[in-house]
Amino acid sequence: MRQILFNANIVNEGRQFAGYVIIEGDKIAEVAQGAPTEAVMESCERVEDLSGAMILPGVIDDQVHFREPGLTHKADIASESRAAVAGGVTSFMDMPNTVPQTTDTEALEWKFTRAGETSVANYSFSIGATNENIELLKGLDYSRICGVKAFLGSSTGNMLVDDKTALEHLFSAIPAIISIHSEDEAIIRANREWYVSERGDDLPVEFHPLIRSAEACYESTARAVELASRCGTRLHVFHVSTARELTLFSDQPLEDKRITAEVCVHHLWFSDRDYARLGNRIKCNPAIKTLADRDALRDALLTGRLDVVATDHAPHLLSEKVGNCLKAASGMPLVQFSLVAMLEMAREGVFSTELVVEKMCHAPAKLYRIDRRGFIRPGYYADLAIVRENPAGHTITADDVLSKCGWSPFEGTTMHYHVERTYVNGTEAYRAGESGSPEFLRGSITPSPCGRRLLFNV
Repeated sequence: MRQILFNANIVNEGRQFAGYVIIEGDKIAEVAQGAPTEAVMESCERVEDLSGAMILPGVIDDQVHFREPGLTHKADIASESRAAVAGGVTSFMDMPNTVPQTTDTEALEWKFTRAGETSVANYSFSIGATNENIELLKGLDYSRICGVKAFLGSSTGNMLVDDKTALEHLFSAIPAIISIHSEDEAIIRANREWYVSERGDDLPVEFHPLIRSAEACYESTARAVELASRCGTRLHVFHVSTARELTLFSDQPLEDKRITAEVCVHHLWFSDRDYARLGNRIKCNPAIKTLADRDALRDALLTGRLDVVATDHAPHLLSEKVGNCLKAASGMPLVQFSLVAMLEMAREGVFSTELVVEKMCHAPAKLYRIDRRGFIRPGYYADLAIVRENPAGHTITADDVLSKCGWSPFEGTTMHYHVERTYVNGTEAYRAGESGSPEFLRGSITPSPCGRRLLFNV
């Protein structure tokens, strides 16, 4: 089918312009400035007047935890991909800390098969590194896998890579991107023991960023960057959370880097001042830190030291988020509201809408060398987010949440943008409900699994 989206504000490749996009089958056929001619309109079976809404490339989230297999009481690929497309996220890369862990090809291919059966967004899955599986990782086809995930701090499970020989072998031998969770376990352990000895073991959440401290992040990241520099590794540091870590990265263009860095929406939005209001709802690893750290991260997006914005979407039930900072689960659901949160910061003048698109859409596509996604270009797959500004705003409630866990740290926050429609491979995967209705942000989602496996290095 040939369809046209016209009377739109297209945001793509550093500029905004009034124009239209024609979709033919699963790909973009034409992108043009101005109004379509009558002949162009007549050539399309489906005609959509967007009345000034923005067309953005679909967001590519390079770090999510969709919890399948093994943790499906709180999330699964079907539920979280639905939340993703409701947030304008058309592609995701899922992490390996599931049950069983994704550290061998059997577990990896199970996930790909499952996503093909259930996902309404495009998908890929990282394979996890351990001290023992480096030889396996060396032989994989990285045109069909987004890369390797290594935990350099025991954030979750037992996937900590702490053998120095294994780590050097990993950094030297793998041709793909190695993404890391970077916190120093020895520093975290020492901090925990000290605070427990001084204050007891019923520590409130405000102690979380003191235990998983800025020092723990910096020391681990500094060692990883030094090793990657020696080994020529394509290193990608996930969820940078401190100002000090930024000194380890370059502000060169992304295409010229072998060491890159990601920041997550929650580290750009929240600071340690929000613990008093939100408590364990914003407890995550690495921890949300000071206002000065948050502001430094925002500035680093502008200078290019931070390359990609993602979510680290990590759902838990609210019942798992209770207790002190040593017991409450770390992580929060973010994929449904990540784009609108970034656009809200753009609205406040923190950065531009064009930069949001660069860091959430273009940069992941360039970094992972994804085949024909991340841009609004003829011949590229028609992965698009239609976003409308709402001057009156909409205050997010739990009823708006599509993640299986049923809550969001953005509840009570008024956003002035909403995703009106999302296209995945030319299929309308999501359409918002009527403004003011109970189904406004839950909308309607295609029942068919229209997502596809991402391809890389093409």
